[in-house]
Amino acid sequence: MPVKTSTDMTSSIRAIATVLLCFSTLSCGVVKEISQAVTNLSRCKFKLANVNGLTLAGVSITGKSGINFIDGATLAAGFARGELPASFTVNIAAVNPNDGTGGSPKSAATLTSFAWTLIIDNATTINGDIASPITIPGTGQESIIPLRVSLDLVKFFKDKGYDHIINLALALGGANSSPSRLTLRAKPTVKTDFGPISYPGEIDIVDREFR
Repeated sequence: MPVKTSTDMTSSIRAIATVLLCFSTLSCGVVKEISQAVTNLSRCKFKLANVNGLTLAGVSITGKSGINFIDGATLAAGFARGELPASFTVNIAAVNPNDGTGGSPKSAATLTSFAWTLIIDNATTINGDIASPITIPGTGQESIIPLRVSLDLVKFFKDKGYDHIINLALALGGANSSPSRLTLRAKPTVKTDFGPISYPGEIDIVDREFR
């Protein structure tokens, strides 16, 4: 069996060192790119924009400041049965400031998941997620993420009474529609070249400011 000379050993050590150096360089590069991806993700901000298309037990609330007699009879009957299903769209304004200025590369953010829980008047209600990926371009301009919501308001607010539920529906989707009584607790996940990266925790999205 041949015995390795000192020259052979030196060559082997150099080869191993070269491989390790390349691996180390690659790893540092990958770590840097992942770090940049996380930084870009953390710069994306979200805010509740508005609520539209609200119906309550099949009655359209859009543009209304009150409930007429016929619609009132329908809604009162539904409340008596213990069901007032509401459907509406919550529009989320999203801003991706990674537009290539300020030393960061221009990059779009593609949401692969946007797991959310809807909080109404401080009451935790339903949860959901986006049905398909949504891309937020790196322009610094607002993009809208529409979330279609369906829930039975009686299930969560029966103890507050019929009038409270009607007033809540009008406040959310009526003539003076506002999402101010909503909070969306969400955990965004963004696609990267290294796989999906999620926010480290949930964020509370409100109408007062971008978060």
